[in-house]
Amino acid sequence: MEKRFLKLPEVSKRVAKSRSSIYKAISEGKFPKSYPNGDRAVAWLASDIDAFIDAQIAKAGA
Repeated sequence: MEKRFLKLPEVSKRVAKSRSSIYKAISEGKFPKSYPNGDRAVAWLASDIDAFIDAQIAKAGA
C-alpha cells in the first residue's frame, strides 16, 4: 500500500471539518495524530484519515 501525506486543507476537505474542529478533536484524542513535515508544517497519513472516515461511517450506521 502506498503511503501518502495529506496537508491540512485536504484533510479538512475530506472530513468536512474546520481547522479548529480538527485540532480540538486531536486534543481530545478523537482524531488521528499528525506527523512533522518540515520545519513548521505537519501532515497526516492518508491511510489514517481513510480509517477515521470509515470509523465515523461505521459509528453512524451502528
